[in-house]
Amino acid sequence: MMPSRNGAARNREAADTCTRRRFLAGAAAALGLPAVVPGSVLGKEGKPSASERITVGVIGTGGRGTADMLGVMRSPLSQVVAVCDCRRPRLEAAQKQVERFYAQQAAGGSYRGCKAYGDFRELIDRKDIDAIIVGVPDHWHGIIATRALEAGKDLYCEKPLGRTIAESISVRDAAVKGKRIFQTGTQQRSDAKFRQACALARGGHLGKIRAIQVAVPAGGDIPKQPPAPVPEGFDYDMWTGPAPLHPFDKRRCEWLGMYWISDYCVGFICNWGIHHLDIAAWGCPEVVESPFEIEGSAFLPTGHLCDTAVTWRTEFRYPSGLRMSFTSDSGPFDWQKSQGLTEESLRALEAVDPELYHPIGCRFIGSEGWVHVTRGAISAEPASLLRKEVDPAEAGIAVSVDHYANFLESIRERRQPVSTIESGHRATVLGNVADIAVRLGRKLEWDPKAERFAGDEEANRRLSQPMRAPWRLSRA
Repeated sequence: MMPSRNGAARNREAADTCTRRRFLAGAAAALGLPAVVPGSVLGKEGKPSASERITVGVIGTGGRGTADMLGVMRSPLSQVVAVCDCRRPRLEAAQKQVERFYAQQAAGGSYRGCKAYGDFRELIDRKDIDAIIVGVPDHWHGIIATRALEAGKDLYCEKPLGRTIAESISVRDAAVKGKRIFQTGTQQRSDAKFRQACALARGGHLGKIRAIQVAVPAGGDIPKQPPAPVPEGFDYDMWTGPAPLHPFDKRRCEWLGMYWISDYCVGFICNWGIHHLDIAAWGCPEVVESPFEIEGSAFLPTGHLCDTAVTWRTEFRYPSGLRMSFTSDSGPFDWQKSQGLTEESLRALEAVDPELYHPIGCRFIGSEGWVHVTRGAISAEPASLLRKEVDPAEAGIAVSVDHYANFLESIRERRQPVSTIESGHRATVLGNVADIAVRLGRKLEWDPKAERFAGDEEANRRLSQPMRAPWRLSRA
């Protein structure tokens, strides 16, 4: 285990730099790097040399993990040196993608400096890796993130931080204890429209915020699938990890099945919900800093493959009088129908009353106007609000125009990124609390300081869930 950063940080950084230099020099000599390297690799043109780059390992090379990997590779500050996945075809494809990228940078030369792993523990144990991208399914976030942080790695971790609130607390505590740089994959914080909306709300331009409306895509349910052979090259036991081990079928490990099965994910109420719930908290910190009451209802499917909320309505009530309504959107969408949804879930989606469910995004409603923001669009009333010259810094809103560059720059400068560990944790809590409330079907009270429900042990038992042996959050 690598020591956490302390008063001897400079000595450690010098040792790490030497380790990286030895590694990259060895890669050049033994792994096929071109004899003639471009000036950018040597540090010319204002770019860092290979020995000065942040070495990155990627755990999880599916769609989201690969997108994160490509985002980091775009920056001259980083060098991806390792990838990990329990599906060999994906793993090999990611390895080739990395090596092809760096070979093209080397003016047509060759590159064989990216190692592939089937077990994330081997990647984490490498001393020459500075930072790790965690792009695995949700039920693995807590274990992999906690262990990587304990090993002294900086992290870019997809949301939510854990399958449960207890897992999210473990990740938060490990990051704080180790003084690690942690960027949550809530990339909307690096989008100008979301930044503008939150600056208007938090900067007082809407007057006193009285209500917030949040909505994300609804979920779905898939018919039960017959058992099937595990595909060649797929370590299904490793993919399952801490979750219960079920007979393999062709849907549970794929998009969107793994997002709608509670063994692997809280469902869209949290997995997708965290995006716009995080924006609500960014624009109005009261929603995560103050105690609140919550109650709501949901359609929870039974008897088929999936068991997470398909549609839901919840309301958060705060002592100040603030109300936050969090719902699924009306549907179904074509991408939901393409999954071959059950008749029950289709009926639930089609029965949604648009007067009671909000459009996707986050709407801040103040005493002097409102602003609604979603991906690709922002609107306000009065419309003149959008023409205001607003300084985000004065409203306490950080500025980032590239989520991955912001992460890497934060590592170099040892400063907080735009999506901090605390913001990621708090948004994870909101999504989980909403799910627990609709499952219990009664009013709950959440204490953000104690990080527990007040006077409700049944609800508190849902803050964690058992893990399949031998898996546990911490290696220690």
